[in-house]
Amino acid sequence: MKRTILAAVAVLLALAADAAARSIELQSPDGCTKVTVVCDEALYWSVERGGETLLAPSAIALQTDRGVWGEKPRPTGIKRMSENKSIPSPLYRQSHVADIYNAAVIDFGRGRDRFTVEFRAYDDGVCYRFVDKGGRGAYRVTGETAEFRFDGDRTAYIPYVNAKKDATSDYRTQFYTSFENTYSKTTLTAINPDRLIFAPVAVESKGGVKLCITESDLEDYPGMFLSNGDSDCSLEAVFAPEPDQVRQGGHNMLQGEVVSRKPWLVEVEGARTFPWRVVAIADQDRQLADCDIVWRLASECRLDDISWIEPGKVAWDWWNAWGVYGVDFRSGVNNDTYKYYIDFAARTGVEYVILDEGWSVKGAADLRQVVPEIDLRMLIDYASERGVGIILWAGYWALDRDIEGVCRHFSQMGVKGFKVDFMDRDDCRMVRFCYDVARTAARYRLLVDFHGTYKPTGLSRTYPNVVNYEGVHGLEQMKWSKPSVDQVTYDVTIPFIRALAGPMDYTQGAMRNAAQGRYHPVNDFPMSQGTRCHQIAMYAVYDSPLNMLCDSPTAYMAERECADFIASVPTVWDSTECVDGRIGEYVVMVRRKGDKTYIAGLNGREARTIDLEQLLPQYAGAEIETMFADGANADRFGEDYRSTRGGKLPATVDMAPGGGFIIRL
Repeated sequence: MKRTILAAVAVLLALAADAAARSIELQSPDGCTKVTVVCDEALYWSVERGGETLLAPSAIALQTDRGVWGEKPRPTGIKRMSENKSIPSPLYRQSHVADIYNAAVIDFGRGRDRFTVEFRAYDDGVCYRFVDKGGRGAYRVTGETAEFRFDGDRTAYIPYVNAKKDATSDYRTQFYTSFENTYSKTTLTAINPDRLIFAPVAVESKGGVKLCITESDLEDYPGMFLSNGDSDCSLEAVFAPEPDQVRQGGHNMLQGEVVSRKPWLVEVEGARTFPWRVVAIADQDRQLADCDIVWRLASECRLDDISWIEPGKVAWDWWNAWGVYGVDFRSGVNNDTYKYYIDFAARTGVEYVILDEGWSVKGAADLRQVVPEIDLRMLIDYASERGVGIILWAGYWALDRDIEGVCRHFSQMGVKGFKVDFMDRDDCRMVRFCYDVARTAARYRLLVDFHGTYKPTGLSRTYPNVVNYEGVHGLEQMKWSKPSVDQVTYDVTIPFIRALAGPMDYTQGAMRNAAQGRYHPVNDFPMSQGTRCHQIAMYAVYDSPLNMLCDSPTAYMAERECADFIASVPTVWDSTECVDGRIGEYVVMVRRKGDKTYIAGLNGREARTIDLEQLLPQYAGAEIETMFADGANADRFGEDYRSTRGGKLPATVDMAPGGGFIIRL
């Protein structure tokens, strides 16, 4: 009888232990956010903050040709850990990043079939990733389940891919995209089910908490799209399968057009980590603009020496259509024009000049074939004598043909880096290309600016020579967009969503500035929406370690006060803080580099007064070195501004519709 009772007790204890193992809780360091992981018929996670459900139970799984990770999961072990450290980040928006979290690493399977799922809870976000611990040899990932479910309808800020779904394509036509679009402010139930969404996206909870969904440490794996799932109140991940046949085509034969795809996402081998699925959390909008979670989660730097990496400004030719005038030569893609750009850069302290599309033979997809109008070696030497570096634009297909040879050749010539364009995909093959370029360019001490690419996922931490990314509806869109496109509202949306992922090659700096109702597209003589100060303030609001001056040297020399100030603004920072702002309305940033502090604001469509005295009492009475603010008539004439030298920080500053300001203390 006693033996029977003891056996029953043992069974009850085993069941209790098993039940506990099937429901695992994890809290953020501040105790405000709770992650609950449930191991039932499937693997689920949910998130609460302050008693509010932010993420309802959402399934996660990894499908492989050797079984499904997350199907009827039974934990074999749980390891809990905490971290509190500071990570040096010398080429970022602050010199150090705090990495403080609690984690639960849950083991599943045994031997060669062992895998773990690691969950982390930060004060500003939560995340998870699958890790293959078994080293099971080669296998294929055939799919992934990553749900983000909500317990009711929610406001969402989403960027659709530009292509619409073909009825027979199962999203295949939409995997080919430039990742450039404005945000639609909508609800989860109103999302178009026939269109893919690219990350990051923001969702607002019932209580006003903002969530931003994205990913980090994307390596040898396809990027994550989103769609509204089988529930109206959810988003679920969609991934591009691995390409099978890719043909040369597209713009000037520089793109890779996928003809067919394989029936899996990626082939892998051995123990490895998979990308982090990330949900940033902010009680106030401004906290999203401060969030470093994507950078934190990226793999550590793989370069032994980064002292040679020099961020800076770039005089850019393409946006202004080589628009040099008032000179005694015909401007265009030729030596005289680029010498003019180089002379401008040298006079203003701009570190680089880019030779954008046109310097290599059109349609050849061969970077060693230079047009006869350009003497590349002469221009590199001319620039070097004046302390200016040359960066070359490179189409994807042309570079992918021989990454090693191209990097070696142009490094020996003295080129400082590449602006790589027209990738327009994020399947596993394209992600590998980006890593191959980053790694190879680093060996030859070359900078990389990935234009025409997917959002950042932390590659700049792993390879800091990757200094910028597009994946943004930047100023180039103003060369051709319809007047109905609201770029001003977009400008004050991206600091809270797209910028959370990483730096942006937005390419600002227009000297022709259209007040509301006056913008129209002119491809070879373009303008911006908003005011002059809106453009100048972007240099301290947006993260952009390699930062373009988009307008013509002729225009800048006619506006020397603005040009000199723009050229002097740092591109990497010792500290950054978003002190105020609301998504789609306005943003105010404070950044410091050395002994200089910059306070900058961007405004949306409504006139606004910023109370600096209340917002920044620590700077009350501080001495101004320089201030640019909207002029009294900037709402009608976008180029109207006023500048101040010296004096005390004002109590308030006014921003016109589409306006801005920037102050250097």
